[in-house]
Amino acid sequence: MNITPELIFTAEKRTASQPPLDGIVERDFALDGIDGILWTPGSASADHPVPLILLGHPSGPGLARMRPRLEGRARAAAELGFASVAIEMPGNGTRPPIPGLESARADLMRALDAGARPSEDVIDRLVLPLVDETVPEWQAALDAMLALPEIGGPVAYSGGVLAIGIRLALVDPRIVAAGLFAGSYVPLRILDEARRVTIPLHLLLQWDDEGNDRQRSLDVFDAFGSAEKTLQANLGGHTGVPAHAGEDAGRFFARHLG
Repeated sequence: MNITPELIFTAEKRTASQPPLDGIVERDFALDGIDGILWTPGSASADHPVPLILLGHPSGPGLARMRPRLEGRARAAAELGFASVAIEMPGNGTRPPIPGLESARADLMRALDAGARPSEDVIDRLVLPLVDETVPEWQAALDAMLALPEIGGPVAYSGGVLAIGIRLALVDPRIVAAGLFAGSYVPLRILDEARRVTIPLHLLLQWDDEGNDRQRSLDVFDAFGSAEKTLQANLGGHTGVPAHAGEDAGRFFARHLG
């Protein structure tokens, strides 16, 4: 079913009703050749449009491998009455590779294996091309989602690559809040952009995340220009996020989207 010339829904399924949910509609789509998934709660309709959360995810695994985790996050959002959307990252899945990205990843791993901090050049080559490509694609996806009668905003961004969330929060005024995960390296250029971000923020930091630059994450939090910003730090590695951290993030989104 075509909604616009660019947005094509390719598959749909509805979950069985589970209190307090009235069934979640899950739709795969293609937007100008980019795959995505949209989840809407059963309460969403043209008469009762719902807010939207953009679900970021890491670069590398791809949308298909990330789908189970994204579905869990979408279900949590639906319990709050919100729709969620995720799109395939540049260079992931069947999308063409980003030039130079694999080389940058290899340089990153060599530095980490040697117990050294990656250079600013490696961080720039790894992250900036991804930010430059992904942010306009998220904005195009947001245009398409807000054109649907059952989605009316407001809009928040959640998770994914920290630098992408920073840029998107800065350049798109439709995003009113962001829940960010401090799990990726942030170029100095993006650190400067963080100073101009003023929307409410909730930043989750795993204190012992072996793949994260903890000090840079703290520097980013300090740099944000937001009057309302929360840093939640928990002991444990990248995959050791406690369940209550997700509940706290949900309360953050409920305050700003509800």
